[in-house]
Amino acid sequence: MEAINMIKERRSVRKFKDVKVEREVLQEIVEAARYAPSWGNFQIARYTFVDNLDTIKAISNDGVNDFVYNINTLKNAKGVAVLSFVKGKSGKLDVESDDYVTSKSNVWEVFDAGLACQTFCLAAHAKGIGTCIMGIINDKSISKIVDLPEEETVAALIVYGYQEGEVPATPRKSVDEIMRFAK
Repeated sequence: MEAINMIKERRSVRKFKDVKVEREVLQEIVEAARYAPSWGNFQIARYTFVDNLDTIKAISNDGVNDFVYNINTLKNAKGVAVLSFVKGKSGKLDVESDDYVTSKSNVWEVFDAGLACQTFCLAAHAKGIGTCIMGIINDKSISKIVDLPEEETVAALIVYGYQEGEVPATPRKSVDEIMRFAK
């Protein structure tokens, strides 16, 4: 699949077939996703996969701040990737130091997580797996549910699975609306 087509064709998928994604396929997706760029090549992104329906239900009940849209998507999910990141590295030149070298300080961690998230979703799309990124989450609750290490925090949930039906493209702004040249 060509990169430009992959970018244009990837959709947020919320309806999935009643089939779990094979763990080998998930390993192949992470194999590709680990090439996402990161600050200082610290590679802070981590992927915790949940395919146990009781755990997915717990995330639905306690991990999405009662946001109905996410609850409904999770009801249909056969798998959820908890994208987390290791805190305290991105934005520093020396991870042992407390000093950040960017005005963004530790916010750069979220930038790195976003790069990893998009790379994961594109790799999944290339493997025929649909994804939907969820940001309305309760990171502390999800951390407890999936027993994340203390040095990590949840960035997003990525619901994944074999897509059920077609997802139409949503309208995009024109290039002229989002692009400019500096003087």
